Amino acid sequence: MYNLEQSKRFHQQVKSLSSYVTPRAGAPLRLGPLEWLRAVCFHTRILWLYYVGKIMIRRGVFDAAGYANRSWKALYVTEAVGGRVEVNGLEHLANTPGPVVIVGNHMSSLETIVLPCFILPFKEVAFVVKQSLRTHFAFGPIMCAVKHIAVSRENPREDLKRVLSEGADLIRQGVTVVIFPQATRSVEFDLEGFNTLGIKLAARAGVPVIPLALKTDFMANGKWVKDAGYVYPGRPIRLEFGPPIKVEGNGREAHAAVVNFIVTHLKAWGGKIKGSLS
Repeated sequence: MYNLEQSKRFHQQVKSLSSYVTPRAGAPLRLGPLEWLRAVCFHTRILWLYYVGKIMIRRGVFDAAGYANRSWKALYVTEAVGGRVEVNGLEHLANTPGPVVIVGNHMSSLETIVLPCFILPFKEVAFVVKQSLRTHFAFGPIMCAVKHIAVSRENPREDLKRVLSEGADLIRQGVTVVIFPQATRSVEFDLEGFNTLGIKLAARAGVPVIPLALKTDFMANGKWVKDAGYVYPGRPIRLEFGPPIKVEGNGREAHAAVVNFIVTHLKAWGGKIKGSLS
């Protein structure tokens, strides 16, 4: 159904086009009162992908190509249940030499799952993630096998020290770091809750920031299990990377530029924004 060669062809296509749009297909099957089955199918298949990844890790055959392949398969599963994806601005990753810090808003765990397959064709990547993900029964093994920075989100000062220290080390190794500065994922972009952690890391490491605006409310946060919400095929999945921003001085202008980029795109996509630009 989907193999490594198909994954490689996908990455070559993304690299050559610097964009991606889900191939045209018929309207998703309407399930009526059984719509919950769509979410069950989606989450079951995603868990299976991570379970296979866990087996690959145990066998010692999980590498960067395997990581990219897991992410591409997650994209395939997303589209198979009716997701429609549009990604633009990848030329900014291609044309910016060396590692960068990617700073974006955070709506759902979907972006963490599918983003690697769009970034890895251009740059090695690590995410800043919650510490709890490293012990998650499904996601934990892969979170531990690849380069990620784990934070508690309980002690902001310690989290800051860890991200600046480990992030700078990764960037020196040539790894791009993705940060979602919101305290938690939400369909609403809270301007006051969007901190400057990514800007601080870029300033310390001496690399530019690439803003990322995203709308991934296709997958809602679950009521009882946050990672297992409903999926809504009528909500397009949009990812837009912006041009690199140089961090100068106290970083205030760079932070404002990132926020403006995200707000502009969310408004165009009909997204929700809390607060106002000063």
